[in-house]
Amino acid sequence: MTSIFVNLKRFDIPSEMGGICPEKDSASWARNVIGGTVARGLHSRKDLRIIYFFPQSLIIPAREALLAAALTSRDTLALGSQGVFREDVMPGGNFGAFTANFPAKAAAALGCEWALIGHSEERKDKLDIMAAYDADITRDGVSMKRASHALQRLINAEVLRAFEAGLNVLYCVGETAEERGEGSLEERKPRVEAVLGSQLELGLAGITKAQGDRELAIGYEPRWAIGPGKTAPDSGYISLISAYIKHKAKEILGYSPAVVYGGGLKTENARAIAGVCTIDGGLVALTKFTPPIAFSLEGLENILDEYLAP
Repeated sequence: MTSIFVNLKRFDIPSEMGGICPEKDSASWARNVIGGTVARGLHSRKDLRIIYFFPQSLIIPAREALLAAALTSRDTLALGSQGVFREDVMPGGNFGAFTANFPAKAAAALGCEWALIGHSEERKDKLDIMAAYDADITRDGVSMKRASHALQRLINAEVLRAFEAGLNVLYCVGETAEERGEGSLEERKPRVEAVLGSQLELGLAGITKAQGDRELAIGYEPRWAIGPGKTAPDSGYISLISAYIKHKAKEILGYSPAVVYGGGLKTENARAIAGVCTIDGGLVALTKFTPPIAFSLEGLENILDEYLAP
């Protein structure tokens, strides 16, 4: 089964206000994304499923559109939350005093089936907060390592809460340019594996019991390759790293979860990435990368055509 995850970032804000939603009514736009996906039959292609991660404010209209579609099978089109809080409501305990945070059970109650956890933007945000307290983490290797371990423990708590709430998890890992360092692929490989190995060991610690029958997928985000003007890794690099992720995850979990490419799956690279035997899908954010940047169902269909091409 090929899994295509779509992270719809700040599509809750109209473009005239600085966001990237092409319509003033972002709720209507969210309904059209779901309705259009069904109308085009994107979710009904053989051995394919599509999971949309919406901003919190757009989950309800997206869910309404999904219910209105009255699909005969819900296995190939699902909704997810762009993140969950590290604590959650507990019967007989905290009723939900988590103002400004989004508990996993709230996501589940709204109809989400997935949670996106550990995304590169989330990791940056948490490290920025730590750096505001202690700027040394950006300058000192020892301090940065301690901060990275603290970050992983926070993210691990989110993974646990998501599984406990009955959500599936797309857990993202990836290395920065500084962590990758300079040199040949052979010289970079042990540094990258050390970074990703730590993210997997700490981020997935203790999930076996909490996971139950819920699904875990891992998104590989080469953070050094994300953004305008950046050069994406070639299929050889992706193959090497995704094979390591599967191997390391199996050591931790006892099985190899699906691994998807999260460094920007697009029309130009979809066919090459589909040819990597250790990659099981991708994470899409945009379909147009030149101003004005955008996401469109036509663009997503083009990506799927390339990825699924025989």
